[in-house]
Amino acid sequence: MAKRWTAPAPGPIETWSFDEIEVPAPGPGEVTIRVRAAGINPADAKHVATARPGASFPLPIGYELSGEITAVGRDALGGSGELAVGDEVVAFRVQGAYTTDITVPARDVFAKPANLPHPEAANLLLAGTTAAEMIQVTRVVEGETVLLHAASGAVGVSLLQQARDLGVRVIGTVGADAEDSAERVRRYGGIPVAYGDGLRDRVEAAADGAPIAAAWDAAGTDEAIDVSLELVSDRDRVVTIVSPDRAKADGFLWIAGARPESTRFRDIARARVLELAASGALEVPVARTYPLAEAVEAVRLVMTGHPGGKVALLP
Repeated sequence: MAKRWTAPAPGPIETWSFDEIEVPAPGPGEVTIRVRAAGINPADAKHVATARPGASFPLPIGYELSGEITAVGRDALGGSGELAVGDEVVAFRVQGAYTTDITVPARDVFAKPANLPHPEAANLLLAGTTAAEMIQVTRVVEGETVLLHAASGAVGVSLLQQARDLGVRVIGTVGADAEDSAERVRRYGGIPVAYGDGLRDRVEAAADGAPIAAAWDAAGTDEAIDVSLELVSDRDRVVTIVSPDRAKADGFLWIAGARPESTRFRDIARARVLELAASGALEVPVARTYPLAEAVEAVRLVMTGHPGGKVALLP
């Protein structure tokens, strides 16, 4: 038997249930994983808060995990090659990562970077592939300067590191009194600037005469979007992951993992993100871990928007 968090119906996280379940044996093309850590993302709560097209309740919670294979079905080939019992792996995109054990399609399972502990590995791929897609759709290349909003968040930190690997300079916005956030931006190669009156002037000063070639928005505030549109000449090089209404109204890009084109790209991007992490070029700062049984409390912290880093559940 396993323990798993499930949303019985659309609603807030307080309605989730923590139940015993039978874990099915892996069929053809599947593996069973003993979960060592589950990653927490805002989407975990948002996607079950209201009824979504195609969603069927009760719905298991969580999209990414790290763990150890305990059983392998026939013809089960992982995203990074052959899989065997005992292999340490990560899995994304799966349904029901908040669990002790899970059977999933082998194609969504990859070798865990040996240098990443399970809590870090469990939080790598959703933010990492989102960041990779933001870079790809804005066509950023070596030597350019880019404006990044919410630079100290999970997607922001991954963007900073992936941009650094590409040779792209990033100016990242943080809270005016958030020195910890500013230091995180510096640590990963960015130039921090504070939100608030005069933001455009501070960004231009940090750019030191270089044009702002593109903008990546993970904040969603009018201030962030307005300054981005003022500074970037081509609206096809401004992208948001949180403000679809503004994107539609103002003619810039919006991406979301549930959209088919994003799903296809992120599935492809998983291997590259794992490669960067294995090389040491992509870290995942984890602020806190919680026991699996305390998932609601952990998600509540993440939904504040200020967890100080990623948060993981430990079965």
